[in-house]
Amino acid sequence: MRWGIPSRRAAGGRPVTNVRNLESPFWRPLLGRAARVLVPVSAFCEWSAAADPETGRKRAVWFTLRDRPLFAFAGLFRPGADGAPPRYAFLTAPPNRLVGAVHPRAMPVILDDADADTWLGGAPAEAFQRPFPEERMRILND
Repeated sequence: MRWGIPSRRAAGGRPVTNVRNLESPFWRPLLGRAARVLVPVSAFCEWSAAADPETGRKRAVWFTLRDRPLFAFAGLFRPGADGAPPRYAFLTAPPNRLVGAVHPRAMPVILDDADADTWLGGAPAEAFQRPFPEERMRILND
């Protein structure tokens, strides 16, 4: 699969990578059990809001979990058209304090093992839009 679901409204525009608004008609058809996936990750990046004073560029901040080297995001996918590979995006939630200090708008929905089974089983997506416990996370590049 490839990251980012093309928007049917914006042909040639950037694919949509984050699922924020579950009320959007863009996402509603994908919220059923059949379009859910686990997105395996070992870390994720958020960009600093402010530019680094030395470089003038935003800084990449990498986050991971303290207790496991591999984990999963809650994802949704859409089959590819005309032989193209399927495309996916991941669900987001309000950030915890650790991620929010870098990116105050959102963070990916990180799933525990039990949450992964529940996610794939079709439980309401809104139930997963909660921040992951910050005490179980760490910043890799500090």
